[in-house]
Amino acid sequence: MRKYDIEITVFLCGALGMAIELVAARVLSPYVGSSNLIWTTIIGVMLISMSIGYWIGGKLADKDPHRNRLSSLILIGAIFTSFIPLLETGLVKSLSSITQNMVVVALISSATVFGIPSFVLATVSPYAVKLKDKEPENIGKLSGKISSISTIGSIFGTFTAGFLLIPTFGTRTIILGICIVLIILSIILYENKNKKYILMITLLIISIIMLNILGEIYFYRNNKDIIADVDSEYSRIWVKSLAGNKISYKTLQVDTGVESYIDQETGEMGSKYLYYYDLFEYFQKNAKSTLLIGGAAYTYPTHYIDKYKDKTIDVSEIDSKMTELAVEHFNLDIKNPRLKIYHQDGRSFLNNSTNKYDCILIDAFKGLNAPFELTTYEAMQNTKQRLNENGIVITNIISSLKGKDADFINYEYVTYKAVFDDVKVFKVSNRESEEEIQNVILIGIKGKSNIDMTKQEQYQDLLENEIKDFSSDKKVVTDNYAPIGN
Repeated sequence: MRKYDIEITVFLCGALGMAIELVAARVLSPYVGSSNLIWTTIIGVMLISMSIGYWIGGKLADKDPHRNRLSSLILIGAIFTSFIPLLETGLVKSLSSITQNMVVVALISSATVFGIPSFVLATVSPYAVKLKDKEPENIGKLSGKISSISTIGSIFGTFTAGFLLIPTFGTRTIILGICIVLIILSIILYENKNKKYILMITLLIISIIMLNILGEIYFYRNNKDIIADVDSEYSRIWVKSLAGNKISYKTLQVDTGVESYIDQETGEMGSKYLYYYDLFEYFQKNAKSTLLIGGAAYTYPTHYIDKYKDKTIDVSEIDSKMTELAVEHFNLDIKNPRLKIYHQDGRSFLNNSTNKYDCILIDAFKGLNAPFELTTYEAMQNTKQRLNENGIVITNIISSLKGKDADFINYEYVTYKAVFDDVKVFKVSNRESEEEIQNVILIGIKGKSNIDMTKQEQYQDLLENEIKDFSSDKKVVTDNYAPIGN
């Protein structure tokens, strides 16, 4: 063990450094989202921190190449890591309430909350080279070896944290685990351990555990509306209980956006746009089978099963944790024989399924940053193939109707026109300005509408919101050309 303790330290510090980077994205996502801009900011800040760490680590190693100094550096890394749970609420949440510029929040938060631990861990590799440098003529070989070990550790940390640790244990437990591993490495490296050192380490371990506990307490005291804070393979998910206007809602939030909410007393859907999905029975009166892409809290499937006793609905929801939370908090009955759930990516389902539907509903877009693979001409061609004759696709798009935030609906309208035989656009809200972002419903029809005129009066208030003169000069979105999305 002693013979290879430096190599083990380099490997684990590389792994833990990448784990911190993945944790950073999860911690920040409820406050700044998880778009490409945010990921770019996080990765850029981490690389800057690591670059400075390599440089400073090399200077420190030349000045004092001693195992105890390396042990102390690793211990400092553990201390700064242990502050992350407290800083999430004390700094990140505060910053996000001060400015609406999410990139600025991500930049400052990444640098202060996660950049310092990354910087400290990066000092380990050059220090390790100096400590192992017994034969100066082999310095190139040794540097390559240490760099390789650190990189292999980073790969291991990426896969282990991303695929196993985060969805299994959650970010707070991982942060505590990182701290403990770093302390253990520090103890192994330290020479001449005396009673004073052992007492100091014991107190430090207790302090770090207490910091993590205080961080969780501080979080929930400042977020009293949060019922559940869950990490899945794909997202950090919050379930909240909110009261307002004499109505108590339960919401499901992914990143910065509310995906679903229900009236806690009646169980009814709170999102107005979801009722536009019921227009399928107006435009296709013989519809019996429906596919929903994007289940979230399953508020619409629950409504659908309750309202339409003679119809079936399939749901393609990539995140099984969403389904679990929907059962626990949003009254989802997964045993209903008219409901079938596929835990699969929506585009993959459209590509590979042989099922046919009378209606396909798309509710997978979190906001202006949409998964582009569900917006393209190719995706819509696959959607059309999954429809029966005179079938209908209804998509919820979050966009303005005019102005700088109107690109989403303009691109999608042109794309739907290129695929479907008839396309309709509905605005969900009568906003004062058409430049305000809102829910916009886009409908594509395969063949001809099979309208049920007996439903016209029932849906008159929705039908009146059709924008009959909508037009767009944008290009068709394709898998090769997708100017929208994250």
